[in-house]
Amino acid sequence: MRTLASFFCLIAFLAVTALSTAEARQPNIVVILADDIGYGDVSCYGAKSVQTPNVDRLAAGGIRFTDGHAVAASCTPTRYALITGQYPWRKPGTNVLPGNAAMIIPPGSTTLPSMLKNAGYTTAVVGKWHLGLGTPENGIDWNGKISPGPLEIGFDYSFIIPATGDRTPCVYVENHHIYGLDPNDPIAVSYKEKVGDDPTGRERPDLLKMGLHHGHDNTIVNGISRIGYMSGGKSARWIDEDMADVITVKACRFIENNKDKPFFLYFATHDIHVPRVPHPRFVGKTSMGPRGDAIVSFDWSVGEILDTLDKLGLTENTLVVLSSDNGPVLNDGYLDQAVELLGDHQPAGLLRGGKTSAFEAGARVPFIVRWPKEIKPGVSDALVSSMDLAASFAVLTGQTVEPTAFPDSENVLPALLGKSPMGREFLVRAGGSMNFRHGFWKMIVPREGAAVSPTTRVENGNSPVPQLYRLDTDLGERNNLAEVEPERYEQMLKKYQEIRRGTP
Repeated sequence: MRTLASFFCLIAFLAVTALSTAEARQPNIVVILADDIGYGDVSCYGAKSVQTPNVDRLAAGGIRFTDGHAVAASCTPTRYALITGQYPWRKPGTNVLPGNAAMIIPPGSTTLPSMLKNAGYTTAVVGKWHLGLGTPENGIDWNGKISPGPLEIGFDYSFIIPATGDRTPCVYVENHHIYGLDPNDPIAVSYKEKVGDDPTGRERPDLLKMGLHHGHDNTIVNGISRIGYMSGGKSARWIDEDMADVITVKACRFIENNKDKPFFLYFATHDIHVPRVPHPRFVGKTSMGPRGDAIVSFDWSVGEILDTLDKLGLTENTLVVLSSDNGPVLNDGYLDQAVELLGDHQPAGLLRGGKTSAFEAGARVPFIVRWPKEIKPGVSDALVSSMDLAASFAVLTGQTVEPTAFPDSENVLPALLGKSPMGREFLVRAGGSMNFRHGFWKMIVPREGAAVSPTTRVENGNSPVPQLYRLDTDLGERNNLAEVEPERYEQMLKKYQEIRRGTP
C-alpha cells in the first residue's frame, strides 16, 4: 500500500509540475509593422472613410496608445531601430536603402531576435526587410547563397521582400535563396545602369498599368516600373496583387508550425506602401481608390494573424504589437489617385505633416499592444516607441544583455502592459529636421531647405528659425512658442545636444 501511495503521490507531483510549467510558458510575441500607415488611417484612431475591423479588434482587446512612435519618419531607419534598439542617426548609412544595399546590421550583433532566441524563442521575419543583404566587399550573389541576412542576426526563418515593392529586385528571398528562382534564368540587378532587355517605364510608358508621377521609371515588372534595373528571374518575380496573400500565408504557417513552443514573429507588411496594387477582392472596397483599398488589404492581413492565434488557442498568451514604420504619404511616385480620391479622409488625423516630416505625423503612428493574459483593455497617452521593444522584451523574458546592447532602447514594459501611465521621458526623432520630445513639449531643430517636399507635397518641418510646440494644447503644431518660451527652448536644445553627443 505504501508503494502504491508513493506512486500516486509521484503522479500528482508530476501533474502539478507540468501544470506549473505550462502556466509559466513565456508569451508568444508577434510584432506587426505596417508600412506608411498614418495616425488617422485606421478606424480605431478616427478614420471614417475606411473601416479596419481587425485592427479595431486588436485595439479593443488591448491598449491603444495615443503617443506611440517610430523613431524616424521613413522606413529603413525605423526598422533598424526596432531590431537594434539604437537610434539610427548614431550609425551612418541607415538612411533609406537601395534594393541592392549591403546589410547594415553586423552579423552576430545582439538584436531583438537574437535576444529572444537566447531566451528560448523560435524567431522569424516575414515581409518587408529593407535593411540590406550581403556585404560591401562581396555584394549580393542573387543567384547563389544570399548572406549575410536575417538569419545572421538572430532569425531562425525568413521570407522577405528584400527592399520595397517599388525597388528591384522584385523577388522574395526565403532564408538564403531567392524563392522560386530558375537557375537557367539567372537574375541581374543594377542601380547604376540598365541590365538586360526588359523595357523601362521611361522607354515604354504605354506598357504600364499604373502611370508614374516622379521617379520609378526603370525596369517594368508586372506592368509597373520600378526604381532600379533587373533582368532574368522570370519565374521568381512577384505579382503585386498577390503580395499580401503570399506573405500573410507564410506568417500564419510559421505560427502553425511553432504553436507548441514560444515563438517570435516579426511580420512586416508591405501595405500601404507604393505601388498600391491590392488584390482584386479588395478593389473598390473604399471610395479612395488603391490607397484606401490597400488599407483594407492590410487589415485583412492583421485579421488572418489574429484568426490563426484564435484557431490554435494561442490568443490568451500571445503578446501582439501593431505599429507603423512612419506616417502617411499620398503621392509617392505613382498615379494611383491617392490625392484626387482622398475625400474627407485624414491620413494623419489631426497631426501635421507626414512621411519624412519633422512634424508629429512623420513618426507618431498607430501603436497597439494586446496580451489578454496580462493586459486590461484601455487607452494610454504614455510616450513609447517601437525602438523600446528590445529593452522591454528583454525584461519581459528575463534576459540580461551586455551594456552595449540596445543602447537607446528603454524598458517601458510597465506602460506597454498598462501598469503605468509613464513611458519614456525623452525621444529624439529623425525626419526632415531633427526633432525632440520631452513630455508634451516638442522642439524642432532649425534647418534650411524647402518647407514642403516638391514631389510628395508633405510639410517637412524645415525652418531656419527654432520651433517649439506644446502638444497637449496644440497637437497640430500651429503655435510656435520658441520666442515666447526661450528658456524652455534652450533647455530642450541643451538636452537634445547632450543625447546626440553622449554615449547611450
